[in-house]
Amino acid sequence: MRTVRKPAGSAGTGRTGNPGAVVPRDADPAATARTGTAPEGRARTGPGPSDPAKAAGSTARPDRTGPEGAAPGRAKPTAARPAPAGSVPARHGPRPRRKKRGQWVPPQHGAWAMLLLPYLAGLLTAGYAWPDLPLLVAWIAGYLLSYFALLAVKTRRPARYRDQLLAYGLTALAAGAVVLAARPQLVFYAPVFALALGVNGFFASRHDDRALVNGLVSAAAATLILPVVVSVAGGSPWEAGGTFTVVLLYLAGTVLFVKSCIRERGNRAMYSASAAFHAIALAVAAWIAPVHAVVFGWYLLRAVALPRRRMTPFRLGLVEIAGSLLILLSVALAA
Repeated sequence: MRTVRKPAGSAGTGRTGNPGAVVPRDADPAATARTGTAPEGRARTGPGPSDPAKAAGSTARPDRTGPEGAAPGRAKPTAARPAPAGSVPARHGPRPRRKKRGQWVPPQHGAWAMLLLPYLAGLLTAGYAWPDLPLLVAWIAGYLLSYFALLAVKTRRPARYRDQLLAYGLTALAAGAVVLAARPQLVFYAPVFALALGVNGFFASRHDDRALVNGLVSAAAATLILPVVVSVAGGSPWEAGGTFTVVLLYLAGTVLFVKSCIRERGNRAMYSASAAFHAIALAVAAWIAPVHAVVFGWYLLRAVALPRRRMTPFRLGLVEIAGSLLILLSVALAA
């Protein structure tokens, strides 16, 4: 039996005008239009009698959703579970901006030992006088001022650190004025500190502030506060020459030791230089006072043994805290 395709809207497609329906040539058009079905053996393409709305000629699409609104072949949608009591709701939006670390206090923990150790050694050598208190304020404020000033030079953005420069600069100026009013002779130390600061600024401008020479200059500048403390107490800075030398040897050796453990770990030249320096420092310190030989013997041992081990900055910090306390004890015994 041959079949033909009827055009859209013809009697063979019913009132829905389904253009895809295929009916046989000898089918009864009246029956097809009335029931909307093809003869037996063909798929029904129009609305059936069980759907009165569609049988009446509605062109709305049939409801294809499954039970409870779920589409056939898809997972049944589940309602969102309520958050448990006491839970913190998730954030939807940008996180609040945190303050950068080191915005006011430098993140250089070793610098504080380098600042305080020579100052305390000077007190142990010459004793305390009342200008030592504003001197300590000026000394700490001056370090903070120099840190952010060098950072401004390094980044070439001084406006970013304007608040820190003003706050620490005014503090150092006020405390320094009190000290100079009590001890005017301290002004002769200013050119030496200015020279050290100029060297630091040179390396900062080249983005090479981690250079070995820059670290050694910083250690020397920190040690200069020791004769200043002695001068404040009314003594001669030459009287503290031995104490100045052993403290400088310790701080300079610490610069070499830390570099051989972290940034220059595995560098044989840096390791050899650190070990050789500590051996010379041991001989010099023992000549100044035999009591220093024990402490500097420990410094030589750590310079030889610890770089071969994998040391974290935290462990190195603990080692250097012990080393600072030992040198203060040695200075107190030799005084």
